[in-house]
Amino acid sequence: ALKEMVRVLTFGAEKYEPDNWKKVPESKRRYFDAMQRHIWAWKEGEQIDPESGIHHLAHAACCIFFLLERDLFTEDLWEKYISSQ
Repeated sequence: ALKEMVRVLTFGAEKYEPDNWKKVPESKRRYFDAMQRHIWAWKEGEQIDPESGIHHLAHAACCIFFLLERDLFTEDLWEKYISSQ
């Protein structure tokens, strides 16, 4: 499962840029929405995301990790964190 998540992260880094997930505006809403889309696609029987070729649940798991990482910081600490990257 972890290898699949690494594939998702690599796909995102190549499509956008490394660590770009930290710079997404309204990240809590957007990653929650993306997680839901991947979960629903999987629930409806589609295992593989057509754009990336990677399992929908790996995408959803990455979204949850992004949400958790984001949620561990206050707004001020998050701004300091991403500006130091």
